[in-house]
Amino acid sequence: MSYEMNELLELVLEEGASDLHIQVGKPPTLRLHGSMVSVDGPDLTPADTERLMQSIAADSYVQAAKTEGGADFGFAYMDKSRFRVSVLRAKGSYGLVLRQIPNEFFDLEDIGIPDQIRDLLYRPRGLVLVTGPTGSGKSTTLASMINYINQKRSGHIITIEDPIEYYHDHKKCLITQREVGDDVPTFSEAIRRAMRQDPDVILVGEMRDLETIEAAISAAETGHLVFGTLHTNSAAKTVDRIVDAFPANMKEMIRTQLATSLVAVVSQVLCKKEGGGRVAGLEVMVTTTSIAALIRDNKTYRINSDIQTGAKLGMFTMDTHLMSLYNRGLISAREAFEKAQAPDDMRTRLENLGGKVAAS
Repeated sequence: MSYEMNELLELVLEEGASDLHIQVGKPPTLRLHGSMVSVDGPDLTPADTERLMQSIAADSYVQAAKTEGGADFGFAYMDKSRFRVSVLRAKGSYGLVLRQIPNEFFDLEDIGIPDQIRDLLYRPRGLVLVTGPTGSGKSTTLASMINYINQKRSGHIITIEDPIEYYHDHKKCLITQREVGDDVPTFSEAIRRAMRQDPDVILVGEMRDLETIEAAISAAETGHLVFGTLHTNSAAKTVDRIVDAFPANMKEMIRTQLATSLVAVVSQVLCKKEGGGRVAGLEVMVTTTSIAALIRDNKTYRINSDIQTGAKLGMFTMDTHLMSLYNRGLISAREAFEKAQAPDDMRTRLENLGGKVAAS
């Protein structure tokens, strides 16, 4: 039998898989609720994977995969769903990973974003960061925030992405979506150009280098609400990562800029839900006068204790939220322990409640 891409994509939609992996030497494999499940059928050959890749990749991406070893792009499967596609070369053959991008936006309440964070989305300026490891749902949270603004505020939103994942329609806002490598050469260049395009809100898909981070902070300081992502797992580490990106002679200046421009950090991980599915574990930090002083004075190690006492402002630590998910029966004790930032403390708390942390 030979595999057809349309049939595989239909299977992804039917099963509710988050990803489809196509690699030589194994049947097509779905990621279902965090676990890898192979399709019944023969192993893929190099000819199979190349044919499947060419069935969805434009000539320019096929060429990039051949000459540069990989290519990333967005792909729409009819009007049913969009996928983020990564083509890669491995051992001389082609492989693909397709991540499904849901058509529907989530309500912020469904994700677990507190009301206080929703209030921040009306701010005229500042930097809001959504952080977490790859595959933790950052893009979904950001898209939902942008959709909320689009429904509630009037203005001009510019998104800068690589590739464009969620497509937004004009609602109360005018939306301009630009793809790096297609519409504009780099993230930092896109932010600089955006400043001349009368934006109210700018989404920076990835703050991956010093130039982009600098441009994003500058945009937030000069009267724009800027959203960005980083691959960090807590508010304190997010601040450290940004500061560490700069040379020694600029660190103090960046701390001062961050202290005045950073509005909030939402860190997240995806947890396996009891009974199937996924649920986000969250940490929320809202910048207060006290936290701004900690950033300025290079005392980020004390941010966590401010988050713990900031419940009235909608703040909570990752471990507090994981504990809440466990108490509500949404995740297992083992999952809470594995995703915890202070695993030893979490183990004690769980075991005191009769939770089984060890793998059975």
